[in-house]
Amino acid sequence: MQTINRNQLFLASRIALIVTAMTFAFRASLEGIWSTEFHLTKEQLGWIFSPAFWGFTLAMIFGGPLCDVIGMKRLLGLAFIGHIAGIITYLVAKDATTLFIGTVFIGVGNGMVEAACNPLTVTLYPEKKTTMLNRFHVWFPGGIVIGGLLSYFLIEKMQMDWRILIGSLFIPAAIYGFMFFRLKLPQTERVTRGVSTKQMFGACLSPLFFIMVICMFMTGATELGTNTWIVALLQGANVSGILILVFINGLMALGRSFAGPVVHKLNPNGMLIFSALFAGIGLVLLSMVSGPAAFLAAFVFAVGICFFWPTMLGFVSEYLPNTGALGLSLMGGAGMFSTSLLVPVMGHWFDKFRAGAIAGGANTAAADAVAGSNTFLKVAIMPAILLVVFTGIYFARRKHYRKNRGEEIPAAAIA
Repeated sequence: MQTINRNQLFLASRIALIVTAMTFAFRASLEGIWSTEFHLTKEQLGWIFSPAFWGFTLAMIFGGPLCDVIGMKRLLGLAFIGHIAGIITYLVAKDATTLFIGTVFIGVGNGMVEAACNPLTVTLYPEKKTTMLNRFHVWFPGGIVIGGLLSYFLIEKMQMDWRILIGSLFIPAAIYGFMFFRLKLPQTERVTRGVSTKQMFGACLSPLFFIMVICMFMTGATELGTNTWIVALLQGANVSGILILVFINGLMALGRSFAGPVVHKLNPNGMLIFSALFAGIGLVLLSMVSGPAAFLAAFVFAVGICFFWPTMLGFVSEYLPNTGALGLSLMGGAGMFSTSLLVPVMGHWFDKFRAGAIAGGANTAAADAVAGSNTFLKVAIMPAILLVVFTGIYFARRKHYRKNRGEEIPAAAIA
């Protein structure tokens, strides 16, 4: 009888996440090329990019409940099909509509990876959920680093056709598809703990879970919206935007690799307060700097967003465990859906600020710098709100802690 190979399953999960991340890096690096080749404005590109997020959202929301019903292996099969279909559609793209359809396929594939691999990670490592979710999510920024460097060398340095870059996705997709096909996957943690579907849906209706979903709207958009547009936002700042993207995600990958001691020191709630503070400061600094100083601002921003996504998932998994795979999928879906809304809005902001600057007499480079700066400041509003909310949750939990004579109370107790 085939046994559960925890190490191989975790490796295959990370490779699948690398594919997801590479698609984000490639789109960020190709926005200028696609804009020229297909005659698109930044706002139009935003709408083409948005299915990467709402397609992801739909896949996660439907994939979460299905995870327990049809199993994680079938979801991962759907992820593989989505990725392959998306890559092929991009390669044959002749207009904006085809690019849009390709992004829908990729978005669904990415969503299915998260819908299956988040609960898989929690199931494989029930004793250290937040730490291992951070280690799993190392490979989102890690994959962006890989994709960003490939983009930099193949597109910026070697001036190769962008379709060669997209075609490179076949390699990691084939690897994770083969690995999951031959490996046995376990049942989800929720099923093995004996939590009923009714209890799972009930847990997802608690006030605390609702608050965390709303917060995920802002944490996801802060990280992914900014990273999606950062090449464009820095084009007037006399620095390579793709190298800044690689730098940010390299730091994120490094930070998530050593998440364990940070989790132990701060706990998930403390990590979220820390993240919101530094993300907000980083965005304000990015709005002010140019040239090499942009790397210092990017460092602060990277420290802020480093633990956002996996710690939001870890918070829910540790303090609201009965939400199960559905809870993790709703959280991830919320983060992606909000980003799908923000990406075209950020494109609109950029176009509007740029047009205003040009109307005021600025040249092209100066207008780009003004547009990027003002767009960064708009996004910075979200981590400022998050800082207030996460601090409020922290004090609410402390109040319950003291009332119960020093005994730690699960976060669900304040729901």
